[in-house]
Amino acid sequence: MRLGVIDIGSNTVHLLVVDAHPGASPVPYHSQRSILRLMRYLDDEGNITAEGEQLIIGAVREAVAKVAQIGVDDLIATATSAIREAPNGEQVLAAAEQAAGVRLQVLSGEDEARITMLAVRRWLGWSAGEILLFDIGGGSFEVAQGADEYPDVSLSLPLGAGRTTINFLREDPPPREAVSLLRAHARAVFTEARNTMFADRPAPTRVVGTSKTIRSLGRLIGGPPDPVTGELAPLHYAGLREWEPTLREMPSSVRQYLPGITPERGYQILAGAIVLRTAMKVFEVDTLDVSPWALREGIVLRYIDLLDGSGATPPLV
Repeated sequence: MRLGVIDIGSNTVHLLVVDAHPGASPVPYHSQRSILRLMRYLDDEGNITAEGEQLIIGAVREAVAKVAQIGVDDLIATATSAIREAPNGEQVLAAAEQAAGVRLQVLSGEDEARITMLAVRRWLGWSAGEILLFDIGGGSFEVAQGADEYPDVSLSLPLGAGRTTINFLREDPPPREAVSLLRAHARAVFTEARNTMFADRPAPTRVVGTSKTIRSLGRLIGGPPDPVTGELAPLHYAGLREWEPTLREMPSSVRQYLPGITPERGYQILAGAIVLRTAMKVFEVDTLDVSPWALREGIVLRYIDLLDGSGATPPLV
């Protein structure tokens, strides 16, 4: 069957269409993104502004129109951090549903971590053992760990690349003092998470990163993907440390021309690099593998499990 997934994130509205069958890996058919950058469209109370609402509605309408053109057997539409945390998020979603004619469901941070862990586990296999997962979104940073398809412990932290850019690195390029403040804040948040939620977990066998931000950093630091497998080289802490001063000195208009950095990521890639390196430092990670599968693929996999009659819970909650 052909399945469409619309993901309304903090930075983009992403449409993924795949051919999915029980017992087989989902095969991508079509992918497209509309840039949102919702963190720029929040008022002082965190509400999504009227302009931001119209951007969401327009992007969802565009995705739904493409789905209608392609033709799918089913469509799943989700929203994550920025809409989840906005006081008027429910009203914005209701307006988008009415305008685009599609049902939208909001995933919690725990949902995101669980579904992303499923995708990573299926990609790597059971031999990966205990996995520690880092997932950077625009608004949140998910950390999860476990030895099964779903994590034993997970946490969603307000340290997404877009959010931390707006809160700490508004100047472009930012001064050193702003970078230091962001690093200190991230260190405090990650340290508390490690000491409370992850203190009793065994040392991970594999550390894995997902999301466009991490893939962009992996491409920048480790070079182009393998021509046969399409996989990126592991991302090393030392590489992040070496690249960070260069990213800090560049304005976003220049960063977007670096290998792997798209125009919509140039503005927030520095914050993503700072937060990721801080997480690696706090959790004592020297190297992480970059997974090409993340939240959207996890949603597809849960749907396939349901089709297969395996007793899996529905793909959305």
